[in-house]
Amino acid sequence: MTGAETMLRVEGLDVLGAGATLVRGMELALTAGERVALIGESGCGKSLSALALLGLLPEGLTASGSIRLVGVEHDLVGAGERQMSAIRGRRIAMVFQEPMTALNPTMRIGRQVAEAFRIHGRVRGRRAAQAAAIELLERVRLPEPGRIAGAYPHELSGGQRQRVVLAIALSNRPAVLVCDEPTTALDVTVQAQMLGLITDSVTETNAALLFITHDLAVAATACRRVLVMYGGRVVEAGPVRVVLSRPRHPYTLGLVAASDLEPLASRPGRRTRLTTIAGTVPAFGDRATGCAFRTRCPSASSVCETDPAWSQTGDRGVACWHPVRAASDD
Repeated sequence: MTGAETMLRVEGLDVLGAGATLVRGMELALTAGERVALIGESGCGKSLSALALLGLLPEGLTASGSIRLVGVEHDLVGAGERQMSAIRGRRIAMVFQEPMTALNPTMRIGRQVAEAFRIHGRVRGRRAAQAAAIELLERVRLPEPGRIAGAYPHELSGGQRQRVVLAIALSNRPAVLVCDEPTTALDVTVQAQMLGLITDSVTETNAALLFITHDLAVAATACRRVLVMYGGRVVEAGPVRVVLSRPRHPYTLGLVAASDLEPLASRPGRRTRLTTIAGTVPAFGDRATGCAFRTRCPSASSVCETDPAWSQTGDRGVACWHPVRAASDD
């Protein structure tokens, strides 16, 4: 999006803990209205990256590098909890994967949504906040929002709870919305509805969206750009439909081949058997030196024992000694 304002800029983000580097050198820029997916298997560092953006890293983990957010003068890395509390939910907000852990089971839904308004002073007064909460519940297409406002989290379905969490995240019209696997536990129909709600909401407010998922079809539906993460590092990036149709990194190729998207080698109209990537994602403390994917990569050679540099060509980038060559490259 040429000319769009940068909402979030991340430079050289590392997450450290337990004697290991869990996220390495993350670079990310999100502009107003942009929707970016962060994909990869569980254990690749996606959620840790998101938690670092909001200053919510678990005890014992620390972040270094730089995180700059529009409208905030100071760097978020190293900011104190008081500073982050003033920003979190107002300038940057997050929708978590499991709504039951994000909602207070002892508080009625309306009060929880109203509290999000009152904390940041967007709506003053209890009655005004409660009315605004019911209006917001209606906006995320919950049936009978007045009744929902009077219910407790356990009285709602999973899809309804996730809409409530989305409503809370949207309550203060944040500049950046981070969604961490928000549709994983939902059935296909409800998943599609949630994706529509999320994309419609960020379009309406011109917010930037970072959407974390392991589902490539969801990434292709919701986002326009994609970052592929493995071993705590972004290994490929570019326009989502280009990256998923013509992967350059062997890991991305493996993800596509294991999904219900057309693998790179498939011909139009011809389906091939889904494959798996040999091995598993190594634990943070067990990662090999050099390219983290080399222990699972069919193209690995001795040069892969050295970390590959990032190579950027136009709007595509990859970190690999043996990038996949598409027919169009010849």
